[in-house]
Amino acid sequence: MSELASGSSAQRTPPGAHLPEHPDFLWRTPEPRRTYDVVIVGGGGHGLATAHYLAKNHGITNVAVLEKGWLAGGNMARNTTIIRSNYLWDESAAIYEHALKLWEGLEDDLGYPILFSQRGVLNLAHSEQDVRDSVRRVEANRLNGVDAEWLGPDEVAKLCPIVNVSADIRYPVQGATYQPRAGIAKHDYVAWGFARRADAAGIDLIQDCEVTGFTTDGDRVTGVRTTRGDIACGRVALCAAGHTSVLLDMLGVAAPLQSHPLQALVSELLEPVHPTVVMSNAVHVYVSQAHKGELVMGAGVDSYNGYGQRGAFHVIERQMAAAVELFPVFARAHLLRTWGGIVDVTPDASPIVGRTPYENVYLNCGWGTGGFKATPGIGWCMADTIAHDEPHPHVAPFSLDRFTTGALVDEHGAAAVAH
Repeated sequence: MSELASGSSAQRTPPGAHLPEHPDFLWRTPEPRRTYDVVIVGGGGHGLATAHYLAKNHGITNVAVLEKGWLAGGNMARNTTIIRSNYLWDESAAIYEHALKLWEGLEDDLGYPILFSQRGVLNLAHSEQDVRDSVRRVEANRLNGVDAEWLGPDEVAKLCPIVNVSADIRYPVQGATYQPRAGIAKHDYVAWGFARRADAAGIDLIQDCEVTGFTTDGDRVTGVRTTRGDIACGRVALCAAGHTSVLLDMLGVAAPLQSHPLQALVSELLEPVHPTVVMSNAVHVYVSQAHKGELVMGAGVDSYNGYGQRGAFHVIERQMAAAVELFPVFARAHLLRTWGGIVDVTPDASPIVGRTPYENVYLNCGWGTGGFKATPGIGWCMADTIAHDEPHPHVAPFSLDRFTTGALVDEHGAAAVAH
């Protein structure tokens, strides 16, 4: 899932600009067939992107995407839509940079507006240790071909004048990393674009279809049991984010996953005042301004485990205090709404992608709050993995067996703020 809450692009929509038609007219509502070559469980961004690239890159179209609610109604509709690739470790930088390059051409690929706005992302540093960690990450990014800069407080203020860079606050801004190519996109449009192209290729997008179990024969899954009947399948891809642990329990597969609520909020509509994306780990908030004018703010993960799409009030309170500390101009802004998504978290804060103990079941989960930014990249790599029955090189380091071998990719805090 991604950094969670409703977001979109930088500028207000120009008068007369084309906006997408209502999603009801974008794809069919088919009845599930009794058998498919590939069944994808989860109709969010990752599931839809996987379906699109199965058709586009590999010509595989006898595919069903099963969604227990409505398409992209889970974490895809509940994220802050931040897109960046400035991760510390080589393995993480590779998959997120692959995704970012796809984002840069995604509107043309889908033939659909996604309001991708490359306004840049600032990750603030507030202590000497923050500065050391941040400069280290900038140098690591550059070695991996990822655009990254280190900015001093004056340069931060020049880039985003509304940030409080005074030395007289609790956590003074001592600088920031900056990725110019980073930005945001409109989450709903992204999902609709992928769904539209998958449907046009002949892939069945089946909503209101909850998976209730699996049928197996030895180390193969032969079918998926759903609230709309049993569906036989050749291969299965699990792309269910926070509910992946529930599906794995049905298969008897153990995975080190914990699900937590993660909430965010949006303000009332405001005039454009926030030109970029600002993230801070020390006061823990991340803020952008959506194309309509609302502020989109993300918070920290609630500490308790759960599958509820809501969060605790005290987290919102801390989030608002952090936002006002960094952006005094927001002190009189009014909160419009708040909600949560369900993040699936692994011990090393990196995803799990690839094979399972079942020879025809593939797993994609554990993205924590980083799922949205990975959407096209992981869709591409999952489709390649399914088509060739071999992990794509970008996802090979994120296999489930790394928790046995000890080859972890520890991104705790290394990428700043909410993963």
